[in-house]
Amino acid sequence: MVCDLEGKPIDANCWPSAETPLHTRLYELDDSIGAVLHTHSAPATLLSLHGDAPCTVSGYEMQKALSGVVSHEEEIAIPVFDNNQDMDALADLLASAWGTEGLSVPGFLIRGHGLYAWGSDLADAMRHVEGFEFLFECKWQERLANIS
Repeated sequence: MVCDLEGKPIDANCWPSAETPLHTRLYELDDSIGAVLHTHSAPATLLSLHGDAPCTVSGYEMQKALSGVVSHEEEIAIPVFDNNQDMDALADLLASAWGTEGLSVPGFLIRGHGLYAWGSDLADAMRHVEGFEFLFECKWQERLANIS
């Protein structure tokens, strides 16, 4: 669905999610962001609860699906933020972590909740979601196989 930057729906027949403040804060933090997506996959949610914070990944060619990553040899660190039902407070935490440089990858995890990813447009954001979700599935399978 599409909302304005105050979180109000463009289509009056739609109702924005409770997490809309996180989406709108991302748009405020970086005007190059054109789309923000949110998923609830099992691997992302499980890693946010039972993995390291930040969630680190290296060695996978798929890492290069993420903007700014040029080699599978890079270690990427996906931030994990504690869940909070106060979305404005969570958005403030995100803004604080964003700092002046932004985040090193175009996504983050909310503990026990899922992935937020963004891009310059919808296709870019989808590519990031697909890349993250593949990496999370691999990371979770490594944990199950006791090889991480």
